[in-house]
Amino acid sequence: MSDLHQQYMFRCLELARLGAGFVSPNPMVGAVLVYQNRIIGEGWHKKYGGPHAEVNCIHAVDPSDEHLIPDSTLYVSLEPCAHFGKTPPCSQLIIDKKIPKVIIACRDPFAAVNGKGIEQLQKAGIEVITGVLEREAVELNRRFFKFHQQQQPYVILKWAQTDDGFMAGNSNDRLLITREQTNRIVHRWRSEEAAILIGTDTAIKDNPSLTNRYWFGKSPLRLVVDKHLRIPGHLTMFNDDEPVVIFNLQKDEVQGHLRFVKISSDRSFIDQLFAYCYQQGIQSILVEGGVKLLQSFIDEERWDEARVITNTSLRIGSGLAAPRIHEPHFLDSLNSATDQIKIYLSQKIKITV
Repeated sequence: MSDLHQQYMFRCLELARLGAGFVSPNPMVGAVLVYQNRIIGEGWHKKYGGPHAEVNCIHAVDPSDEHLIPDSTLYVSLEPCAHFGKTPPCSQLIIDKKIPKVIIACRDPFAAVNGKGIEQLQKAGIEVITGVLEREAVELNRRFFKFHQQQQPYVILKWAQTDDGFMAGNSNDRLLITREQTNRIVHRWRSEEAAILIGTDTAIKDNPSLTNRYWFGKSPLRLVVDKHLRIPGHLTMFNDDEPVVIFNLQKDEVQGHLRFVKISSDRSFIDQLFAYCYQQGIQSILVEGGVKLLQSFIDEERWDEARVITNTSLRIGSGLAAPRIHEPHFLDSLNSATDQIKIYLSQKIKITV
């Protein structure tokens, strides 16, 4: 594989990441147009419903360089679409611009594309190369790939714990574990996921808003497990205009921005949650619940990623023990003041390239 191909594709992935939190449920995509080892255009998918990366890349070419487009190579981190959605097909634009060569990181798993874009380009006589930084491209859009390959949301578990492994103390008082700068990181995570999930006890004890207040972009859809409808209506998340989905055993009903979804006690809640998410196009869930909810995902092996924040300066001796992950694959770590963040991947991830 050419080092130059990898270099330009790496730039595509850098550009694609700029769309994090803004393009879902679409994938993050970046594109670079190169003429004789000179980049003449760059672009990325900036907003859901807006132009795709290839369109922005081609339109970014300076008028003085437009005559070079028919002799240039287009690099793109995901297969160009070949169907009419919210925007026209990118494959046809590439053909119309007479671009002779397209280098693609990976195929698009979405059924409306999935090889059709590549086929259309090849039928038009365009040289197509695939598989350049393929694994990295799939990793970038792991939520999108899991959703379309397995019909399930990508699940991220998140919790904070003391240095001696407790999520809460023995009293009913809320224990503040993370630092302010770490909270900004958590809100960035919220902006990047489709939904956020908590349980009844967390809602009652912490009274969270579950919104993104400290970062750019959107807030996730709020999902709450409240089987017996014990959460009082005066809590913060019920008193704004943002939607809340409440999974319960009693009723299916819509009350303003509140949607009550009836579940069955005879089936796994996680199975029912995943079915609802697939039906609604919810590609990822950030689980910020308590120990019981988090551990249920771990015990049923229904999680993909875990982000564990440990305040290394805080020890309380006893309390509510944090969840325990079974044989995780360590991915990465970072420090925020005295908070240490460790990111783990489940050994069960089956996203294919």
